[in-house]
Amino acid sequence: MSLFDTILGAAHNHPTLKNMADKLGIDPADAEKAVAALGEAHRAPGDTVELAAAKTGMSQGTLSQIVEQIGGEGSLSKFASMLDADHDGNPLDDIAGFAGKLFGKN
Repeated sequence: MSLFDTILGAAHNHPTLKNMADKLGIDPADAEKAVAALGEAHRAPGDTVELAAAKTGMSQGTLSQIVEQIGGEGSLSKFASMLDADHDGNPLDDIAGFAGKLFGKN
C-alpha cells in the first residue's frame, strides 16, 4: 500500500474534511485526495502544492487553500516528521496510526 493510499484511507468520510470541502466548494472525495497528496508530497523534494497538483489534477490555488485550512505548512511538517516515529524503516505503520489519530479513527 502506498503512502497516498494509507493517508487516503484514514481520511475517507471524515466529517472535518466534508466541512472543509463544503467551505471551499469542492467535492469531499477531492478533499480527501488533496490531503493525501499533500501529505505524500510534503516528504518529496520540490514544491508541496505543485507536486500535489500534478498528482490530483487539482488547481494549485485550491490546494493552497486546503493547506491553509489544515493548519499551513507547519501541520504538514509535523505530519512528515512523524512518518517513521518508531524508526523501524517502515513509515507506513506509523502513518496509518498517525493519520487515524489525525482524522479521529483511532
